[in-house]
Amino acid sequence: MTTPLALVELHGGITRGSSLAVFGCTRKDLSAAVSRREIIRIRAGVFAAPSCATDVRTAALHGGALTCSGALRLHGVWVLDDDEHPHVWLGQAGRTHPHPECLCVEHYRAGQMRLGLAPVEAALVHAFGCHGEEFFFAAFESAWAHRLIGSAARRRIRAALPARGRWLVDIARHDADSGLESIVRLRLHLLGIRVSTQVAIDGVGRVDFVLEGRLILEADGKGNHAGRSERHRDLIRDAAASRLGFETLRFDYAMIIHEWDEVVAAIMGALARSRS
Repeated sequence: MTTPLALVELHGGITRGSSLAVFGCTRKDLSAAVSRREIIRIRAGVFAAPSCATDVRTAALHGGALTCSGALRLHGVWVLDDDEHPHVWLGQAGRTHPHPECLCVEHYRAGQMRLGLAPVEAALVHAFGCHGEEFFFAAFESAWAHRLIGSAARRRIRAALPARGRWLVDIARHDADSGLESIVRLRLHLLGIRVSTQVAIDGVGRVDFVLEGRLILEADGKGNHAGRSERHRDLIRDAAASRLGFETLRFDYAMIIHEWDEVVAAIMGALARSRS
């Protein structure tokens, strides 16, 4: 017989005990598995595997599914910000279950909510409302790049967004190298700057962005280009690009996310110089 733990894991790591009855798993079997500490009783009738993420357990304890940033991160999607507290999807009219020290953020939204972890599609739509355009765009492109949303899901996501947000789906791409790249490209698009991404330049190599066909922009992520050898390699690449008539600007994650006005000023100055 399949063990209660195996059945719970088969259901995503958390499930209602009633869903396991069809597999021959009785209340007695579940109680025995809890006593052996093989599974965890979240609340009456709800069970989780020990490997189930803490925020997913909290969402189930509250009566719903973890959504927004917390869910997307667990699905492997790049997120710009983490939720301070668990965001819990309760369906359109779900019933909450009070629990100690509850700080859950409730989402009452239509759709087929299943206890535990919201699917990527639903979490993206919910995140648009909570975190805005940039967060959604970067997460959407990340989910697409990781093949977590197919064409039908992308159409449903677009339809579920408010009209003011649907253009983000229309300009999204499937080949974004990182969430930071997605955000930079979106911001440059809003500035009306023509941009090409992941461009291969003979003698230089692949660069993150080429703006207006004349300015190279490199966006260094949180963990990139910190060592001496990497810095030396970048300087060689920049010199090779200069020989070909390109100016190169480099910005790190903190500048792009938190000091964007300074980044824009540098970009505009470099573009002005390239036109003179």
